[in-house]
Amino acid sequence: MASPVVLIPARMASTRLPGKPLADIHGEPMIVHVWRRASEADVGPVVVATDHPKIVEAVKSAGGAAILTRPDHASGSDRIFEALARIDVGGAHDLVVNVQGDLPTIRPEAIRASLAPLDDPAVDIATLATPIVRAEESDDPNVVKAVGTEVAPRRWRALYFTRARAPWGEGELLHHIGLYVYRRDALARFVSTPPSPLERRERLEQLRAIELGMRIDIAIVDVAPLGVDASDDLERARAALAGGKAS
Repeated sequence: MASPVVLIPARMASTRLPGKPLADIHGEPMIVHVWRRASEADVGPVVVATDHPKIVEAVKSAGGAAILTRPDHASGSDRIFEALARIDVGGAHDLVVNVQGDLPTIRPEAIRASLAPLDDPAVDIATLATPIVRAEESDDPNVVKAVGTEVAPRRWRALYFTRARAPWGEGELLHHIGLYVYRRDALARFVSTPPSPLERRERLEQLRAIELGMRIDIAIVDVAPLGVDASDDLERARAALAGGKAS
């Protein structure tokens, strides 16, 4: 039986929104909202992996677990790999759920849905996507599109990820959601490999796995969580979480 652990990478530095993990949302830091939603998913222990003691303090003050990691990690994947090695030396957890620390409206049921593709032993990594419903998002490079082939109801095998509008022609487009579930050995292989050519070109880390020949399957969910990158996103998150629940 699978034994997941949920790791939430969070770093203090942010070009567009300095101190982002500690940004206040209705009296609590954003990282606490993410930790709470991940905990509500109830798929395994939840630990925040961060580069700053203030983030550790904020999470622990809310009753959560957090670990201080090196400040020089190039990506969240590298950060959670360090955290995994330190909190699970014996290798008890075989699935690693990477929930981004800037998704305060992530729904617990979406986190649970992300685990389902890994019931198939051929799948190395699972992620999420939702159909694009706003026409302007189709050509927005900040909305990453997942291109794949349907293998089961509400499940696709990923063929590519891109910031461009894709695939061409009439039909549904998928908005990729940057939450990943790795098999432990897949995460180790991923972080031990340098960034790939397509990863550098598109600035999409998941393309490294595609170029390595790793299989990524996508669980389809109904709603994309709000990613907080700038101050206007933060205001939308505050509005969405008014009353304590995401809309």
